Amino acid sequence: MALLSPCHSPRLFFRPRTFGFRPPINGVAVRAFKSSSLASEALQEKANQNYGSEQIQVLEGLDPVRKRPGMYIGSTGPRGLHHLVYEILDNSIDEAQAGYASKIDVILHEDNSVSIKDNGRGIPTDVHPATKKSSLETVLTVLHAGGKFGGSSSGYSVSGGLHGVGLSVVNALSEALEITVWRDGKECQQKYARGKPVTILTCHPLPAESSTQTGTSIRFWPDSDVFTTSKDFDFNTIAGRIRELAFLNPRLRITLKKESDSNEQFNEYSYAGGLVEYVKWLNTDKAYVEVCKDRLNTVTQEMMIKPIHDTVAFKEETAGITVDVALQWCADSYSDTILGYANSIRTIDGGTHIDGLKASLTRTMNNLGKKSKLTKDKDIINLSGEHVREGLTCIISVKVPNPEFEGQTKTRLGNPDVRRVVEQCVQENLTEYLELHPDVLDSILSKALNALKAAMAAKRARELVRAKSVLKSSSLPGKLADCSATNPEESEIFIVEGDSAGGSAKQGRDRRFQAILPLRGKILNIERKDEAAIYKNEEIQNLILGLGLGVKGEDFKKDGLRYHKIIILTDADVDGAHIRTLLLTFFYRYQKALFDEGYIYVGVPPLYKVERGKHAHYCYNDAELKLLKNSFPSNASYNIQRFKGLGEMMPAQLWETTLDPETRLLKQLTVEDAAEANVVFSSLMGARVDYRKELIQNAARSINLEHLDI
Repeated sequence: MALLSPCHSPRLFFRPRTFGFRPPINGVAVRAFKSSSLASEALQEKANQNYGSEQIQVLEGLDPVRKRPGMYIGSTGPRGLHHLVYEILDNSIDEAQAGYASKIDVILHEDNSVSIKDNGRGIPTDVHPATKKSSLETVLTVLHAGGKFGGSSSGYSVSGGLHGVGLSVVNALSEALEITVWRDGKECQQKYARGKPVTILTCHPLPAESSTQTGTSIRFWPDSDVFTTSKDFDFNTIAGRIRELAFLNPRLRITLKKESDSNEQFNEYSYAGGLVEYVKWLNTDKAYVEVCKDRLNTVTQEMMIKPIHDTVAFKEETAGITVDVALQWCADSYSDTILGYANSIRTIDGGTHIDGLKASLTRTMNNLGKKSKLTKDKDIINLSGEHVREGLTCIISVKVPNPEFEGQTKTRLGNPDVRRVVEQCVQENLTEYLELHPDVLDSILSKALNALKAAMAAKRARELVRAKSVLKSSSLPGKLADCSATNPEESEIFIVEGDSAGGSAKQGRDRRFQAILPLRGKILNIERKDEAAIYKNEEIQNLILGLGLGVKGEDFKKDGLRYHKIIILTDADVDGAHIRTLLLTFFYRYQKALFDEGYIYVGVPPLYKVERGKHAHYCYNDAELKLLKNSFPSNASYNIQRFKGLGEMMPAQLWETTLDPETRLLKQLTVEDAAEANVVFSSLMGARVDYRKELIQNAARSINLEHLDI
């Protein structure tokens, strides 16, 4: 996979989802991923025509969670699996935000279970008056039971939990769960299986020396019936979430440990500087920092992006809403990184706090710009938010008593009053800082004006391009072999490397729904070019026009996209990996929404063809090749061909191994961590050669030299 975070055990900031299964080696049946409705036409059983009272189902207890787990955790894949950890972790964070917990320990056990322990108040264990069961069993077995619904009866003034379903959902989706509570001088324990208690709640007094101990410890084993693809927890994925929480809660210490006989991992996260340290961490060459075992004390000034000013930080509370902001503009950064949190929950889809921040930044800079010497002698120019935010790294964290999130996964904040509070807070504090530091104001305005000039030059280039019918013309690139389907949802396009591979792909494809666009060599690295250069490049023009990508910087128009599966298909060598990386850079920088919508895929061609008699087998990696060879008799005669280029394959071979929805292997790419993706693209594809050289030297230690394609 191209573009991995270069730590020893790399964390994918692109999360690939694999579709399709390879042809069987020993006759084992395979399941196919259908590429489109045209490719997946099949007979289906006729629906039951009977519809009466007996068809109405009533789900009780935690049955709804097990019936529709995706509604509660997003998916039953890796993302949903890790969401189980976040649900328990967020409960411990709520205790810390309330001022009762100062330490959280997370352990990833070898048996794929996870334990999370905090030193908070501990879940109450006395009998609940409504359910006549212990409060502990109530919150574990009853949906919408918890202490975070707000009001005078709530146990928390501010919390990330709202619906009273987090802990019970984890319990329902675990084949086993063990909980221990220390409270009121006692230790209480209980075990559960798939949401149901298997033991009674047992309590015994604590020894005198530990009678004041409080807290909760939960260990759970994800259910194999629910998480059928994988139950492996990724250390670096969970570490990323824990790091965020440690930055957001400066008085908290969190440890993460992964038990392993061969490679035990342990990290401790505690950042007294809070959001200021978070901004500092983001404004380093983060990929390099990961190689240095993610210790902030290894960050030197030489590793920092060139900041225009010291980090500006302010925190205010208005009408019960707390706003905490840290921001910094950098001279050699040309994109913005804005991360928003509500009650320590990452709001990846934004919300009113992000809207208020952006509006206030734009208004404040324009108001101050009118008084500046940089603009007072010129026509008044209103800078757009995009120009003002160029080079900005900003973290905003709000604490809201009654947050309005969208769904259980809480990806967007909806409280209207939060926007007003954030706008006022940012405007007052940023204005005060910039009026006291006029040199910083001039530097930021100068950068914004340069961004405006570059945008105007790019606009002129776009208009010139349109005038020459590059983006506006109805004619498609001459090299594009289009498909006959006109519905984008049924269509897919393969971007292939070179005319040779393009010729084979054009002959081997299914013309009904598969289009082919060959590229001539390596495309432009747009990380180092301005927009004017982008629109002048022929290969980039072919991509924009052939796919219907529209204009960079404008809102993504889904209706204009001609294919809903954009599949990168390159050779299995170093050049192929480089071309794939350049294409990913182009798509991410030009139209990031393609990743958000799940339209970007990578096709995986086979590495080996093994011929034995009249039979041919295809292997996609060395492990499959070894398995196949071991299945042959010791005296078997066979021939192994190593594919280095798609052009080496005959059209029929290419269809069978790489194009056919019945047998091919696709990896769908989605962005798991936008901040990390942004920094790694800049580090790997930008102009900072010294950082890239250092990164390669450190990452080289983890490479198996036998796998090098030399």
